[in-house]
Amino acid sequence: MKAVVMAGGAGSRLRPLTVGRPKPMLPLANQGVLGHILTLLSQHGITDVIVTLQYMASVIEDYYGDGSSYGVSIRYVIEDTPLGTAGSVANARQYLDEPFIVISGDALTNFNLSEIIAYHEEKKAEATIVLYHVAEPLDYGVIVTDQEGRVTRFLEKPSWGEVASDTVNTGIYVLDPSVLDRIPANTPYDWASQVFPVMLQSGAPLYGYAAPGYWCDIGNFAEYRRATADLLRGLVYPTSVLGHHIGGDIWVGQDVDIAPDAQLFGPIYLGNEVQIKGGVVIRGPSVVRDYTIVDSRARIDRSIIWRNCYIGEDAELRGAIVSRQCSL
Repeated sequence: MKAVVMAGGAGSRLRPLTVGRPKPMLPLANQGVLGHILTLLSQHGITDVIVTLQYMASVIEDYYGDGSSYGVSIRYVIEDTPLGTAGSVANARQYLDEPFIVISGDALTNFNLSEIIAYHEEKKAEATIVLYHVAEPLDYGVIVTDQEGRVTRFLEKPSWGEVASDTVNTGIYVLDPSVLDRIPANTPYDWASQVFPVMLQSGAPLYGYAAPGYWCDIGNFAEYRRATADLLRGLVYPTSVLGHHIGGDIWVGQDVDIAPDAQLFGPIYLGNEVQIKGGVVIRGPSVVRDYTIVDSRARIDRSIIWRNCYIGEDAELRGAIVSRQCSL
């Protein structure tokens, strides 16, 4: 089965972090969001991947290349202008002649994709929407299903009085190629507001699968912090994927230098060649990415520091996100 990763969004709610890089490349501990998605696809034997791009397309192409370092083969399909979630996938229709899975390029998840695909095939669905139970569904598209899993109703960002379910649309779908016939060529089109409601009205076999596991839509700063913290706490994958464990919920990359009197309280990830000087105190969940120097007596609490930064002597950071190549 092929996969289509929707990675064209500009990530405006995450500015200024996304001014210089596309949202799918926001770092989550030891790799970008898209890297985590490609790894998940590879783990489930899905190695033929189409990545749809629009915003800063060349940056993603240059970084991920042919995908071989992630165990996949990537083909890029670029939109000249934004085509929406469905329009971007339809733009790749020439490569999609069999059932395929669509996954949003700005979410962190550990869903069992093999089980989701098996469900789609068992139901003989034309489209299967992967759902997730959330405590507060007001900011999402809520989807109601019957006992057989068939979709019966859509509620886009409802009020509490309208909430009829806590299962929301994750932006992950398994689709038959016939679905693409419902999308006009070169036209902005959306799955949640246009394609799926029409399928529901026409009686098409449209199903929802409530997936167990972990999912986080990284659409704002709070969710970016949450995804990072959950990754460090082992709520997504075993923390062994982060690097070398040196004790106390602390994971490091290669050639990390930590002063003997530095105090680290995990969970913490330190990237390759990070230097932690004397008297430094770091409290997790915190990330210090590759080649960053944290100078003497600096204090870092619940912060994310990107690569190639310098945190000066006696500096204090609390709940901060520091972009790359910053000096504080």
